[in-house]
Amino acid sequence: MANTPQAKKRARQNQARFAVNKMRRSRIRTYLRAVEEAIASGDQTAAAAALKAAQPELMRGVTKGVVHKNTAARKISRLAARVKALA
Repeated sequence: MANTPQAKKRARQNQARFAVNKMRRSRIRTYLRAVEEAIASGDQTAAAAALKAAQPELMRGVTKGVVHKNTAARKISRLAARVKALA
């Protein structure tokens, strides 16, 4: 357990940061789920719109340090290929 004032403060900061990052990850997953559902329904226009909405959210996760840049690029690339395949 944290003993020094500095360690106690760091523990508080870590808890707050964990909560914020958890919300960001959840938000990203929600957008990705919307794309997946649109692809599953077979509606290409809805899937394209959902992907267009999900891209900035994923890249925002990259800038905030929640998701690695290559992971986000890979997810976007694979989803884009699947949306394109619907046409």
